[in-house]
Formats: sequence, C-alpha cells, structure tokens
Amino acid sequence: MLMVLHSKHLLFLVVVTVFLSKVASQLLSLPNCPTKCGSVTIPFPFGTTKGCSLDNTFLINCNKTSTSSTSTHVPYLPHSKRIVLNISLDGELHVAWPVARDCYAENSKLVNQTYGIVNTAHFHISSTRNKFIAVGCDTSGGLVAYDSGGNNYTAACVALCNRLNDIVAHESCSGTGCCEIPIPQGHVLMKVIYVSAGVFNNHSAVHDFNPCGYAFLVENGAYEFKSTDLLKLEKEEFPVMFDWAVGNQTCQEARKNLSNYACKDNKSTCYNSTERSGYLCRCFHGYRGNPYLIHGCQDINECKESNDCVEGATCINLPGSYHCLCPAEYEGNGKMNGTRCSPKSNTKSRKEIILIIGLSVSASLVALVVGSFYAYLALKKRKLIKLKEQYFQRNGGLLLQQKIVRHGGSTETAKVFTVEELNEATNNFDEGKILGQGGQGTVYKGVLQDKRIVAIKKSKIGDPKQIEPFINEVIVLSQINHRNVVKLLGCCLETEVPLLVYEFISNGTVYEHLHDQNQTLKLTWKTRLRIAKETAGVLAYLHSSASTPIIHRDVKSTNILLDHNLTAKVSDFGASRILPLDHSQITTLVQGTLGYLDPEYFHTSQLTEKSDVYSFGVVLAELLTGKKALSFSRPEEDRNLALYFVSSMKEGRLHHILDTNIDEANIEQLKEVAFIAERCLRLKGEERPTMKEVAMELEGILVFEEHRWGSGNLFSEETDNLLRAASSFINVENGVYGSGTNCSDSYSINQMSMSTFGGR
Repeated sequence: MLMVLHSKHLLFLVVVTVFLSKVASQLLSLPNCPTKCGSVTIPFPFGTTKGCSLDNTFLINCNKTSTSSTSTHVPYLPHSKRIVLNISLDGELHVAWPVARDCYAENSKLVNQTYGIVNTAHFHISSTRNKFIAVGCDTSGGLVAYDSGGNNYTAACVALCNRLNDIVAHESCSGTGCCEIPIPQGHVLMKVIYVSAGVFNNHSAVHDFNPCGYAFLVENGAYEFKSTDLLKLEKEEFPVMFDWAVGNQTCQEARKNLSNYACKDNKSTCYNSTERSGYLCRCFHGYRGNPYLIHGCQDINECKESNDCVEGATCINLPGSYHCLCPAEYEGNGKMNGTRCSPKSNTKSRKEIILIIGLSVSASLVALVVGSFYAYLALKKRKLIKLKEQYFQRNGGLLLQQKIVRHGGSTETAKVFTVEELNEATNNFDEGKILGQGGQGTVYKGVLQDKRIVAIKKSKIGDPKQIEPFINEVIVLSQINHRNVVKLLGCCLETEVPLLVYEFISNGTVYEHLHDQNQTLKLTWKTRLRIAKETAGVLAYLHSSASTPIIHRDVKSTNILLDHNLTAKVSDFGASRILPLDHSQITTLVQGTLGYLDPEYFHTSQLTEKSDVYSFGVVLAELLTGKKALSFSRPEEDRNLALYFVSSMKEGRLHHILDTNIDEANIEQLKEVAFIAERCLRLKGEERPTMKEVAMELEGILVFEEHRWGSGNLFSEETDNLLRAASSFINVENGVYGSGTNCSDSYSINQMSMSTFGGR
C-alpha cells in the first residue's frame, strides 16, 4: 500500500511538472518574416518589409553588401545610410554614428572634410545616454538639429591645446584636447541632426601632432579619450543610443482602441515611455519573449534555469513562478530563504500529505497575491513620497524656502506649487494642453483652483552646479514687476525637472505674426516699432535697472509674446544668467539659437550684456524685413539674416529688403531703425550700443512717429528734452555710418558660420 501511494505521488508530480513547464519556441517576429538581418536580430514591431512591421515607422532597410570575398545583409536606419547595431524590446536602438572631421596639410590647406548628417526617422536620440564630443587642439565641434516643424536646436564644444605634453600626463575630456557636453534635453523628435568639426587657425600651430579635428555623438562609456587620437582617430563611427516607443499616446489612451493596441499578449503589461511620447510593452514577471506578438510571452521554467530550492526538495514549475516541494516525510517550503525541509514529528498518510500540500500551496498563493498587492501599494506610496522629497531637495527646494523666508514671505516672491496642484491644472499634463515646445522645455496651458489661466513650463537643469543660480533667478524674476515681462508666478520642485508657472499670454508670438502664412492679422509698422521699443525697454531694465543685472541669452522673436492688445511680453528666461555686480562678463557653456547667437560669444564663451544687444539686432532686422533669422530655403548667401541685412545696408539696398507689408512708414524713419539694427549687429561687442541707448533712440523715434500719425498730444517739456537728446545721439551715430564702417574687421558672420557648421 505504501509503495502504491508513493508511486501515485511521483506520478502526480511528474504530470504537474510536465503540464506546467511546457516550453514553446521563442517568438520574435511575425510568421514567415525574417528574424535577422545579417547578425542583427529584428524583433517585431520592427521588420524589414511593411507586412512584417507594426507600421512604416518601424521599417528597417536590410540591404545586401558585398566585399571581394563575402556578401552579407546589413540593417540600416530608414531614410539614412546609418547601420543599426542592435534593437532591444526595452525601447533602445543602437546606431553607428559617423565622425565629422576637418584635416589640414602643413601649408594650412584643407585636405579632408566630412560631416555627420543623420536623418533620425521616427526615433529620438537619448539625451541621457549619449554625449557630444570634440577632439583636437584647434577644434570647435558644432551640433545642429532640426525638428519636423523646422525649429533648430544647437550646441557647441571647443577643444584647444598648445603642447602634446599637456595632454599625455592627464588624458581626460575636460576641454584640453578633448571636450564633451550633454545632448540638449527634451521630448522633441529631431528629424535631422548635423554634426561638424571646425577650426580657428587651420591647425597650423599644432599640425605636427594634431592635423585633424573631430566631432561626433557617442553613447556614454563607448569612447575614452587618448592622446594618440590627436594624431589619428582610428574609428570612423561610434555607437549612439536611440529611444523608440509605439505611437504618441499613453497606455490609457491606447487601450481605448484595442484593434491598434500593440501589447498583444495577455501575459504582458503596458508602460509609458519616460524618454519620449508613446508607450512600450513588457512581459509579466516570470515570462519572457516578445509582448508585441500573440503568445509572444512564454513561461520561464525556473526549475531548469535558476531557483532557490534546497537540496532534496522537488522544484515544480508554475505559470509565471515555481514551487519547492519537500519529500512526503518532510515539512517546510523547501526554499533557501524560507523554512527548509525537515523531518516531521508524526507521520501521515501519503494522501493526507498530498492534500495538505495542495491546500497549503493554494492558500499560500492566495495569501501571497493579496499580501503582495497591499505591500506593493504601500511601497509604491512610500517610494513616491521619498522620490518627491529627493526631487525637491535636488532642485533646490530648501534653498528656495530659505530665500522666501529671507524676503519675509512677501506675496511678491515665488509661490512653491505642489505637483498635485499642477497635475489638476493640466489634467495630468495632457498632450492636448501643450502650447509649444522648445530648447528650454515644453509649455502647457493650465487653470489653477482660483480660475487663473497660466502657462506651465517643464524646464531643465542639466548641471547640479546650476541649482543655486536657478533658484536666485526664480526669486529675482518673481519680483520683477515690468509690464512687458511675462510674470513668473512660481514653481514646483517635486518633479524630476523643475516646473515654472507663468501668466498666460493669449495672442501668440512675434515670430508667428511675422512668418506664419495663416495669420490673418498683419503687424503694421507702428505696431512693430512699438514692439521693438517695449522689448528694448525690458532688456535695458534687466541690464541696468534690476537689483542684479540679468542677461537674457535667448532673445528671439519666438520669445516675444503678444497679449490681446498686441503688447509685447518678453518670456523664456530658462537660459538667462545673473551677472555678479562686480563682473562685466562671465564664462559659460555657449547656448542660444542659431541665427540669433552672438558670434563673439560663440568664439570666446564670454557672455556679456552686448550678447543680448546682438540678438535684439536680429529681431529688429526681422521686424524690418519680415524674413526669418535663419532659413535654408533662401540662397546660401542670404540664409543668415544678420549677414544679409548688414551687407544690404553697406550696399545701400535697404529698400530692396524691406517687408512689403510695411506700406505706411516714413522711409527716413525706417532708415533710422535700420541703422540701430546695423550697430547692434556689429561683430565686436564693444562697438555695439547698450540696450539703454537703443531703448532711448527707439522711444524718441516712436514719439515722433505718433506725432506724425496725428496723436493730437502736445509735447511736454520732459518729452521735448528726451527727443532732443535722442536726436543728438542719432545724428552722431549717423555720422559713423557715413564714414563707411567696415563690419568685417576681424571676421565675418559668414566665416564664423562656415568654419563652425561646415559651409565652405
């Protein structure tokens, strides 16, 4: 009898084990679709043909390449010649990125020049997993990226050195021979990325050990600088990490249409992508495979792979888990971290043992599921609270509270919003609430509990050293009460990146009114002149009248908003820097927008108030000509508006470039404004006027103009004195223009842009 029961017990275990641990072949691609291209696995949703991929965004070109001895297939990124190195179902895609180089002979003649131009198709370059690197002793690396809307994002890195010995002793990518910077962050899909290597002196002083300059994107940890790279960089390309996700919806939105829902396997779960819009799928714990395919997630047989059953216990595989069963004459759960198998004090029949084991396993599983669920909720809540506290401290929350107390808790200081308040205001940052996206972050429209309409910007801080300047900026901007500055109402520091809350401005940007063909309202010259005067007044106030001087650093027409009365409101101080009272300049990482960027600041990294003056000069040129600051649809010599405007002024062709929508203005008055713009655009900062001088001149011109338009107001004595002073100042400067000032004394804007961004 005992032998019969023992045999039945063993048979039961065998049947259960075989039933629960069946292993199916791992599914990676759709039926009859290739799973590899060369040596690279192509898992669904990717595919090499339309019928084998989820949609066209996941198509991989599998082209045949041949050498003298062999031929094979190589996967390429769609719409480009970049080789795909690896595809992960975790939302990662490795691509080979080309090295841009600029090589010179001993006679300083250019002998080799290549660029790194990549169409990224439908994928993001990871801003946290990659770096931009420039290598050389006479090298400036430039990165320009364009999104689907035509907006551009720029970054630059300068590597210099004089002697090879300075580098051999300490090989690090810290600016001497090699520099590295992070990739501009944001959830913006870059369609085309352009990398170039430029020079300052054609490597003439360092040619014997560094004839070439290099620039490239590379995944973190995939490149380590060596001094021998200065003589020759062996690699032609480096791996770069891309992010991918399905669609642009959240999991909650995608589940509403199950026919298009990508997580096909019922043993899979959906989670939102943290790097970009869209979602990803993942197999449940205890399963592995491809969650994008029906039956793609297969049970892991822990009994055959890895488990913690003690010696003598029998491992039974269960769907998504496993159980360690002690022999019949022993008790315990048979796991290393649990109750090990030990002899029972009194023996029972085999049937009773099996029944008890079955009931125990069932009860244990139920208790485990229920207990795990509540433990998960408690742990998740505790983790969320701890994470919010970490974000608050990392983003300078304690420092901000100290400064608010120091200001006496005045209502003029910034309010610290909670993340719950802003989630409620924006419906959890719904994509339908997005007002716009840019290099400094994404802006959402929100409604606070007191019914105020606000604009909430998800800004970025890339360097922990910038925390204190950022908090100081919040305090300073929250106390600025200038009618032409977008009011900063407060911030939230409980999220991964700080959230800034501004007053909502309803009538778009100057850029949209000038360049959007769908705009029915065209700006008159009187309105344009007033916008220029109001913007200049803000910059003059920031430079001269604020308690601590502030340099805006990103003055452009997209950062000048218009309210319902078309009153100018200067916005986006995310790139601004506070200038110490005892300094006239500060050294910073070059940041700004191509087309508006001060060339002197670009080459020296020395940020001054005159950098804002140059950018404002480009805005003035926009208002006069109606042309974009930078447009690749124009002829090459006219792409840069600043260069085009200055050369047209020197050749006396101002009337040829004026906006045709300006029809009621006095030509002499247009010349006066154009002269101001030309002075602002001088290459040497010391030759540019201050914003205070510019604001005074524009104020004088506007008062004269309002009088000419018949405002009917008599001049007061104070206004009369102001006009005489402004007129005198303008006449003096007109004398300078009459002397034929040469705007290319040191180097031209065209030379700067070509040497840095590849146009030769």
